[in-house]
Amino acid sequence: MSNTSEHQLPVPMSEHTLGIILVSASAAVFALTGVLTKSITADALVILCWRGLVGGLLIGAYVLLRSRGALSAFRLGWRGWLLAVIGCFASIAFIAAFKYTYVANVAIIYATTPFLAGFLGFMLFRERMRGVTMIAAAISICGVALMIISGAGQGNLFGDTLAFIMTAIFALYMVLIRKFRDTPAVWAGAVSALLLFVFGWFATDPLAVTQNDMILLVLFGATMALAVILWTEGARLLPPPETGLLGSSEVPFAMLFAWLFLTELPPFASVVGGAIVLAAVIWHAGRDLRREKIHAIP
Repeated sequence: MSNTSEHQLPVPMSEHTLGIILVSASAAVFALTGVLTKSITADALVILCWRGLVGGLLIGAYVLLRSRGALSAFRLGWRGWLLAVIGCFASIAFIAAFKYTYVANVAIIYATTPFLAGFLGFMLFRERMRGVTMIAAAISICGVALMIISGAGQGNLFGDTLAFIMTAIFALYMVLIRKFRDTPAVWAGAVSALLLFVFGWFATDPLAVTQNDMILLVLFGATMALAVILWTEGARLLPPPETGLLGSSEVPFAMLFAWLFLTELPPFASVVGGAIVLAAVIWHAGRDLRREKIHAIP
């Protein structure tokens, strides 16, 4: 009797499985944003400055490697520059929000981005907004409202407002990326980060940081770049609904990391509101995924 079963070659990982791992890892890495922001004592502009330099250079190197030096990957045009500027404003509000409210609150509000993008797409470009999207959006709004109303008077309203502004800007960013399909969006993100470095360099004193802060700032920039690269590579291997579904895992990751590294426990209302928002996101993405699989059946 042959012993061939003991010497079988390992089965190679499928592209689909690799995509799941990469997108999930991206969500986990991106979820460190709140922990790193709150762990750094420097102000938001200093954080954006150094995060922008490190992250922008690393993402730029990735684009250069991925494009094999093709100049077309670096031609932004007015659409790309518009994306870069919008990205700057979104990043400013994003980092500042963490300084004024719970990590969980920012993550929960940010999770509503796809629904707000659907609304903006309808308002700006008359893109069709499906009934299931409107239902999921209404459910998620209830979750956010519960969280904000219950937290009124606890000093988090300013941070929650910044998080909502950030989410609205990111939603606009998503809508424009869909419209500007020929624009190198990843490179536009790198340029946005580098613009924040230039702005921060002149608007604040980026050299007035402690050694510990500098280590964390470099780490912050590296994790931002890593999250972008992991998501970009993973999204190439998965259908968009599944990418969005896996991306929603950022919310529980962010809450877990805030508890582990900051011992930050959000109020009960934030947990309940987050569960409502996450349920709406998962339900919506799950329906889209099932719909895509049905259409894929020959």
